[in-house]
Formats: sequence, structure tokens, C-alpha cells
Amino acid sequence: MNVNEPPILLVGTGAMASLFAALLAAKGLKVRLLGTWKENIKVLNEVGVKFIDQEENEFIYPVEATSDPEKCYGSRFAIVLVKSYQTTYAAKRLVKCLEPDGLALTLQNGLSNREILADALGEQRVISGATTLGATLIGPGIVRMGGTGGISIGYHKNVKLPADLLRQAGFEVEVVGDTRSLVWGKLVINAAINPLTALLGVKNGELLENPNSRKLMRLITIESAGVAAALEIKLPYPDPVETVESVAQRTASNYSSMYIDMGRGSLTEIDAINGAIVRAGEAIGAPTDKNRMLWLLVRASTKDQQLN
Repeated sequence: MNVNEPPILLVGTGAMASLFAALLAAKGLKVRLLGTWKENIKVLNEVGVKFIDQEENEFIYPVEATSDPEKCYGSRFAIVLVKSYQTTYAAKRLVKCLEPDGLALTLQNGLSNREILADALGEQRVISGATTLGATLIGPGIVRMGGTGGISIGYHKNVKLPADLLRQAGFEVEVVGDTRSLVWGKLVINAAINPLTALLGVKNGELLENPNSRKLMRLITIESAGVAAALEIKLPYPDPVETVESVAQRTASNYSSMYIDMGRGSLTEIDAINGAIVRAGEAIGAPTDKNRMLWLLVRASTKDQQLN
């Protein structure tokens, strides 16, 4: 990146935003985080982001952080990494940040994030993406990498900018043409791993160690993939079960975001993941009993709002 270029903007200050901040800053790229968590913002500005890799090596990288979108004005490239239920709020703040020709890449969980961002920013300023990288936030300013994975980005006429920047930071980046395939590909993975780890209180890899949880994971994957097939969406991998198990293995030491949220008694992304699959399946008459059960169980265990 040119020294006169504005920093890469990361919308969010949670685990994934902190992970991306560390990995980008490690390659000498300027990074700015926009969030609302005051304690974390203070630590990030005063100390930097502490990154713990999978071998338990620790590194600290300088980054900027703010809660004021006005301080992010002039951003050319933003990566949106907030929870799905925070997307509408994040979109309103991004309006104050992005240049007229700037781009926002969503790497969030769930459905409809792109549409919400596009409503606020315009169709030509939003790109869909997905990643299977894993991270756990240990505390303010401290993130542990929870697993390896690549980044897939939907095709856009200006896709070269984000793809080049992410590759410069060492990410494996693939540009794909079918964004629905991209989003549903990640959705099927999240639907099988996240709620089960949260309900069972285990790390991702532990789902593979118990034959019962492994079978549950497979059954949910098959049902979710069936909804995608009924919608005539081709997933970006040939074998959904094999892919889900592979992701669980690659992120074996990671605690899923839903596990963390449930442990804190916070809102989860269950509505945007399993709930979204249920709504999509019901609309076309595809079976969603297993996803509905997970949806209800997580809702019964958290502060999530009542079903509509």
C-alpha cells in the first residue's frame, strides 16, 4: 500500500476484526478499527493488538482504533466483521467513512448482510465474501488464532483492490463468480458447527471426537445443503459433510463465536444462521426440522428475542 493511502478500515473490534488487524499490520499495512467497545479501543491505541499464533508465540502490532466514524472519513477499503445483528448500525456508520468509489467487503456470518450494506452504501460499493479462519478474543486487545483458512470474494469490477491487499497480507484469496454460492457455502458450515459447539460447550474439533456430536453435525449439514439444493444454489465444494468436518478439524482449537456469545449471555447470530435456513426452507417447502431444533435450543439458552 502507498504510504499516502488511508488505512484499511476494519468495522468491528471483536475476535475476527482483531485477527485481521494483526495479520494485516504484521505485513506493514496501516489498519484502523471502527467499533464501540471503549475498553478494547483504548488498549488497541495504547498497546496495539496482541496476536497469539497456533504455536503460542506472541506478537504485538500497532493499530489505530476509534468509535467515531468521522475519524474514518476517506476510507477506500473496509472489511465488515461485526455480528450480523449489528450490520444495519454498521452500515449507517460506514456511510460516513467510505469514499464515493470506496469498497466494503463483508466477511460476516449469515444471510442478508450484503443487502443491508448495499441499501446504505449502494450496490457498487459492496462485495460479498467468506472466510473459514478462526479466532478467539482472550481479552481487550488480545486475540488467539483458532485455525487456518482462506478467503473467497465474489466477483466485482473493482475486486482487484481488496484481493491484492489481502494477498499482500498473506491471505489465500479466491475470486468467485457466484456470490449466493459463496454465502450459502459458509452458512452451511456455520449452521453445523456454531450452535453445536455452543450448546455442548466444546471447541470446534471436539465435535469430531464424539461419534454422537459428529453424527449430529453431519445430519445438520445434509439438511442445510438440501435447502441450498432446493433453492438451486450450487455450493462451492463438492461434499458438504467432508468440508464441514475439514473446517472443524482446521479450527479444532477454536471456540466458535456462538460458544463465546452464549457463555457471556449475549445475543447470538442464531437467527442469521440456522434461523435463516429455516425461513428459506419454509418458503420453498424444504425440510428444516434439525435446523429449527438448534434455532429453538440456542434461543432458549440465550437472551435472543422471541420467535416471530
